[in-house]
Amino acid sequence: MIPSRMKSFLQERIPERTFQNRLIKDRSSRYLEFGPLDVDRLARLGIEVDNLGPYLVVCMWDEDSSLEIGGYLVVDNLAMGRPSMGGIRMLPEVTPAAIHNLARGMTLKNAAADLPYGGGKSGIVVERGLTPDEHRRVILGFAHLLNRYYKIYLPGPDVGTNDADMKTIAIENGLDNALSKPVEMGGNRIDELGAAAGGAIIALDELIKEMPRLRTLPQFNNLQVPASDALTVLIQGFGAVGAHGARFIESWLPGAKITGVSDELGYLYNEEGLQVEQLFKMWHESGLVTLDYFQEHLAGTSRGRPKTKFSNAPDDLLRESAFCLIPAAPIANYLDTDPGTNPCMTTDRIGSWSVIVEGANTYSPDSERRAARARMERTVYRQRGTLIATDYLVNSGGVIYAAQEHLIKTPTNLRIPDTALGDRNAVNQWLAEHAEELSSLAEERLKAAEAHRDDVIRRNIRELIDLLLTDADMLPFEAAESISVRRITTSESHRTAADIMAPIPTISTSSTIKTAAATLVEKGCPILAIVSSSSQLAGVVTEWDITRATAQGSPDNLSIQEIMTRQVITVAPTDGILDVIRKLEHHEISAMPVVAEKVVLGMVSTDLLARHSLYRLLQSQAT
Repeated sequence: MIPSRMKSFLQERIPERTFQNRLIKDRSSRYLEFGPLDVDRLARLGIEVDNLGPYLVVCMWDEDSSLEIGGYLVVDNLAMGRPSMGGIRMLPEVTPAAIHNLARGMTLKNAAADLPYGGGKSGIVVERGLTPDEHRRVILGFAHLLNRYYKIYLPGPDVGTNDADMKTIAIENGLDNALSKPVEMGGNRIDELGAAAGGAIIALDELIKEMPRLRTLPQFNNLQVPASDALTVLIQGFGAVGAHGARFIESWLPGAKITGVSDELGYLYNEEGLQVEQLFKMWHESGLVTLDYFQEHLAGTSRGRPKTKFSNAPDDLLRESAFCLIPAAPIANYLDTDPGTNPCMTTDRIGSWSVIVEGANTYSPDSERRAARARMERTVYRQRGTLIATDYLVNSGGVIYAAQEHLIKTPTNLRIPDTALGDRNAVNQWLAEHAEELSSLAEERLKAAEAHRDDVIRRNIRELIDLLLTDADMLPFEAAESISVRRITTSESHRTAADIMAPIPTISTSSTIKTAAATLVEKGCPILAIVSSSSQLAGVVTEWDITRATAQGSPDNLSIQEIMTRQVITVAPTDGILDVIRKLEHHEISAMPVVAEKVVLGMVSTDLLARHSLYRLLQSQAT
């Protein structure tokens, strides 16, 4: 059944007529699909269409399930490649707008990671307190719903889901239709290996080398970049990213000190450095460290003032100073100038830092949040001289690792047989029989991931510094967007007419106006190709041509040759999308045939461009 929260949400925002007209039924599955031309309908869902997307928004649920199974899918765009890639969030508060924000973040992250995947995200609307069996059944039901979109969306784990859930999806839909699978499926153990954390620390290492170039900007005149043995780091959020990040800092940057960490129960600070291995072990065993460390090592001490400080106010970690702050807690609004937005800390109370490396996802396309981000960066970056390395430029290690599970395809001999899909016992037995080969595949993917992560994140840091030096007025988040959008635009502009063309109806030169009119109505197409007996293009007729002929009293049996346009504007299948846009705009037409050696292959139109390309983004370059 449809989740009650989801049902109420849709009833409040989608008119009944639209609901019934757009509802797609497939056995027990139900879908409402909206594309980039559904501007008003998407606005009702809290989503604003812009130059990047979204490409597709889907509301979906299982009508006949005894459990509530349903949620949303947003494919933001596919410019970098197909399918889109992004995790499944599973929370009661999931909304289309929230999933769109996350999908946009994946669009920019996948582009920044230079991966051939678009940005997507999905969310399951579910109440808390599910039993483990109910949780598995919900994941299984959602996998059924997602299978319709396997060509344009590739799921991974997110808040509320994990690697075991991806195994459930892979058992149902196949090994190459889920990411971040367990190693027994050839997966990359993303959280276990600290993939995202490693990316953030690689970024910090590159920043130490590149930041001295910023001294030509006035706010960085007095910048001092320490050697690694004098480096101090604060980590907000000692979880999967923060805990692994702390270990990587100690091993990759010899002598560097983690002077402060926080979790939801408090923070620890020691200017001489905390004992990272001890904290990591505590985190691995219980998930939280600050209060346990205080109770075991600090409470009741009578030997003077302890060097390590504990506070039960975790946000106050941001009042301490260090060379680098790594926000790694799942909190987007960690800093703001306005206390009314309830940030972790306002900028007038923060410590002194030279650089912030964002290990948590902070991006949002929402106009209010973008405005708040700009306010924050004008204070922190421009006035205080603190460089900010935006999240998707530096914490993309997780998606890079996950992507290898799709980039390096599962060999045919290691794919789960179709007869076993959906049967957990049969799949487990099959996996056990191929354990050695799948382990080797996982190792191959891991090596490829490590190399790609190191290369692309270091390149991102160099490009970030380059852009900030080129334009002193640019803020770091604007520079980060520029890096990703530039890669998206380059990828999109390389697509051709053949990539987006649709079939075009044709009639022969011996046909009549009546036949042409009937064909246009039947096909619902704005243009009709007239072809000769040898199947070569002889002309085109549009709806306007038919309307004008009718208004002038032309007889129905008049030959189509009397009204067709013989000098036809066409494009070749190899012409780029930018060339298509320029021709449509220059000749003020809405559609034209795609032709190779006088043979009609299809058609392109402004409608197709709007639905299947980043039309608005490319349109600005078509002048």
